[in-house]
Amino acid sequence: MIYISGLVGFLLVLTAEARIGNSSESEFCTETKQCLLYDLVCEHEEYEVRHYDSVKWVSTEEKSYFMEKATMTAFRRLFAYITGANENGEKIDMTAPVLVKVEKKKKIWDSCVYTMSFLLPAEHQQNPPKPTDDMVHIHDMPDMKVYVRHYGGWMMSFVDKMNAQLLTWQLDTAGAQYNQDYHYAVGYDSPMKLFNRHNEVWYVVEGEPVCPANAVTEPLPSA
Repeated sequence: MIYISGLVGFLLVLTAEARIGNSSESEFCTETKQCLLYDLVCEHEEYEVRHYDSVKWVSTEEKSYFMEKATMTAFRRLFAYITGANENGEKIDMTAPVLVKVEKKKKIWDSCVYTMSFLLPAEHQQNPPKPTDDMVHIHDMPDMKVYVRHYGGWMMSFVDKMNAQLLTWQLDTAGAQYNQDYHYAVGYDSPMKLFNRHNEVWYVVEGEPVCPANAVTEPLPSA
């Protein structure tokens, strides 16, 4: 029984490490040791479809009229967590990407809840230290497929909004089903990086993903 329990635990660690890997395995993770990895479902010049396994993140919410203000406050909270504001007083390596969940505004003048998340490194996936700040929490993001559009430069609210609108137009044209209540603004680079920056917009797939007719499709690995 002890042997079986140990084997299950070992396999769980391998699963976590398989989805959070060395940054050298990703072409656009250049500033952190570890990066979130994915399976490419299909790729086209207009968008990609990716599959992500369930992994743990540390997150915080902030309500604001402007994404820049919300993310600045949220980043400080999460950075405090990884630099020691946790029950172990432990320093945790930064990873990529950083996610910002952006709710869809019902009215243009409404405020919005922005949820920023840092990916927990592989070694902290099974038992991450508890945050000391009540506004910071650990959560499991479910296994999911996402539609992805990427762009360069800095991830500012108007640029994110423009790329989100372009992606929704492409998806609506293709007849794709996706969660329209929110999208993810995804950043891979620190503000200090000046060139070859990489940002993304994600919409979560609903039902079967729609791949363009001339997309390059990759088979998913068997479980």
